[in-house]
Amino acid sequence: MAKNTSSSAFRKIDVDQYCEDNFKEDETDLGGPTGPDENEILNLLNKGQQIDALKSVLMNAPLGSKKDHVREQALNITMKVLIAIKASQIDEAIKSLNIELIDVLMKYIYKGFEQPSEGSSGHLLLWHEKVYNVSGVGCIVRVLADSKRV
Repeated sequence: MAKNTSSSAFRKIDVDQYCEDNFKEDETDLGGPTGPDENEILNLLNKGQQIDALKSVLMNAPLGSKKDHVREQALNITMKVLIAIKASQIDEAIKSLNIELIDVLMKYIYKGFEQPSEGSSGHLLLWHEKVYNVSGVGCIVRVLADSKRV
């Protein structure tokens, strides 16, 4: 037998909360990394340990942070590190990274393209080519689809 369907309980649901115009992004700033330590990174660069500085910057990237000044500071430090690494060292630097750090690196490369500085565009294009050769199209797709920005 069929059940009684004259119930109107379903009418108490506010369907307007599911409207695309009312969408609010999740507040997921859980106090993750606050960005790389600038003094530590500059110290590593002065010692000639550019690859270690790159790893440190990428591991401490403020992914998904809502604080603009933290993200801006991390971008500036990362750009210093990327420009400090010579073209002949790029392959070695990329090979020392795991897939997650390569994705973070590609995020910074694209962010650097958005805000170019003097002489950075050519160097970033070289980085992009080398990262693409190692990780392929999958890295680009993951970076463009990821909601956590740098």
